[in-house]
Amino acid sequence: MSRLSNKVAVVTGGNSGIGFATAKEFIAQGAKVVITGRQQAAVDEAVRELGGNAVGVLADTADLQHTDALVAKVKDLYGKVDVLFINAGVGHFFSVETATEQQFDHIMNINYKGAYFTLSKFIPLLTEGASVILLSSINATTGMANSSVYGGSKAALNSLAKVASTELAPRKIRVNSVSPGPIETPILGKLGLDKATLERFTGAMRAKVPLRRIGTSGEVAKLVAFLASDEATFITGTNYVVDGGIGVNTVMA
Repeated sequence: MSRLSNKVAVVTGGNSGIGFATAKEFIAQGAKVVITGRQQAAVDEAVRELGGNAVGVLADTADLQHTDALVAKVKDLYGKVDVLFINAGVGHFFSVETATEQQFDHIMNINYKGAYFTLSKFIPLLTEGASVILLSSINATTGMANSSVYGGSKAALNSLAKVASTELAPRKIRVNSVSPGPIETPILGKLGLDKATLERFTGAMRAKVPLRRIGTSGEVAKLVAFLASDEATFITGTNYVVDGGIGVNTVMA
C-alpha cells in the first residue's frame, strides 16, 4: 500500500514506542519521514532500522530552540510537511497532594507546551490539505489516581486539536488527536516498578480491558496512518480512542 506516496511526515519522539511504529508504518506506505528524539544514539539506531527514507534529528520538545532548529532542518531538506505527528511525551504519576512544581513543569513543558509550539512553528511549512495528529491519552478523560498532571497535559492537547482544526480549516489542514489506552510501550518500563509489580500492574490492566489484552504500538500506528492519508480528508477536530474497550465501563459483564 502506498497511500502516503510523495508525502513528507515529521514524527516527534519517533525513536521508540508508538512514534517509531508510526514512522515505520508511514514509510511502508510510501512517505519520507523525519523523526526526533532526545538521545542521539537512540535516534541513530531508529534511523538504521527504518532505512533510507528516514532522517533523524536530535531535538528536545521542551526546548523551543530545538524546535526552531528542527523546523529549519525540515525546511532545508524538503521545503514542506504533509503529515505532522506530535507524539513526543513523558508519563510520570503522583498524587495531587505530593506533586511538586518541578514535576508539574516537567510534564507540561514536554507534553503540552512543547507540543503546542511544535504545531505553531510548523504551520508555515504545512501544505494545503496536510494532516496533524496529536498523541493524547485516555487519561485526558478518566480519573485514574496519580494522573492529574499527565491527564491534564493530554486534555490540553485534545482542546488544542479542536481549536487548531478550526483555525487551520481554511487551508484544508486537518487536526485530530488519538488517545491510546493500555499499550505495550517503553513507558511501562519507566514507571519505576520492579518486575513482579510491573507484571501485576499489566495483569490488572488486561483484566479491565474487555478484549483481555494490552494493545500494541503497531495498532495505534495504523490508525495514525489512516488519519494522515487522503482517505481521511473529511475528518478533523476529532479524538480517536484506541483502548480495547476499557472506556466502556460496563455495569455488568
